[in-house]
Amino acid sequence: MNKLILFALCGSLFLSACNNADNAGSDNNSATEAVYDGTDGTIVLKAGDDMKFNLKELKAKAGQSIQLRLQHTGKAGKGVMGHNFVLLKEGASLDAFVSRAIKAAENDYVPPADPDVMVHTKMLGGGESDDITFVVPAPGRYPFLCSFPGHAMAMNGLLIVE
Repeated sequence: MNKLILFALCGSLFLSACNNADNAGSDNNSATEAVYDGTDGTIVLKAGDDMKFNLKELKAKAGQSIQLRLQHTGKAGKGVMGHNFVLLKEGASLDAFVSRAIKAAENDYVPPADPDVMVHTKMLGGGESDDITFVVPAPGRYPFLCSFPGHAMAMNGLLIVE
């Protein structure tokens, strides 16, 4: 009985410590439903060791030039908890893209010349950032994701173009 109580207590402490470690260095825990409203040309998209983007929805106007800065707010290296931003064409299948991306480890999990990729950042480790600039496409809904293996299910969103 004492061993069972000790096991339960240790497990509880372990889970609590893991939860706190996952959130360390990340300031995007409560912002996963945030929206970038397109009021200026700069988007700062953050991703941490908790496998979340701080923005799930980006809004912009067609033809607008946007600079996007991806910041990895966590501490883990890119080989363990790498993050990137990949913007796909309207109607692209996330599942189909992820199936192709997993085979492109040597290219930061972005298949070279993939017909669905519009723009992407490089893969980042904790504390790193990357900037890209692109012209917003025609009106529509464009999916974005992190293509590191296993991340796309939680780390995805939409660019909504008006």
